[in-house]
Amino acid sequence: MRWCGSVLSRKRPFPKWPPCKKEFAFDKAIFAPTAAEWTAVMESNPFPDATATPSLLHAALLEGTPIPAAMQALLAVAVEGEQLKVVKGGLFGRFGGYDVAYIHTPSGFGTSKLAAKFDKGLGVVNTARNWNSVVKLNELALAMDTK
Repeated sequence: MRWCGSVLSRKRPFPKWPPCKKEFAFDKAIFAPTAAEWTAVMESNPFPDATATPSLLHAALLEGTPIPAAMQALLAVAVEGEQLKVVKGGLFGRFGGYDVAYIHTPSGFGTSKLAAKFDKGLGVVNTARNWNSVVKLNELALAMDTK
């Protein structure tokens, strides 16, 4: 089974991987952060209290930096308690050249207008994972580094 969106790889830079379009009939960017970069994603979380309910916290690796107007439009649909913050990683920064958007939806990701509008509203190619997946991808990446 192949998974499109995030990849764990020992090779840097990660080569283009066309099977998403060929095998699954959709085109999705592939993000391949290293173990150190996954660790940095976890350590840079601006909403540390939200990890208590990991299914309601998401981290999205971004291919670029969203424009301020896009962020303002997304925050305008957020209800009380919902949070969105982009942490910049820089070209060769702590996230391997990605910025990271952190989204906290305490009333549920599936019912959140902020979450529903996030992907297109952000205006930046991205891949988002809930905190359970972020933790697991970090564990897998760290295990790969020790082999």
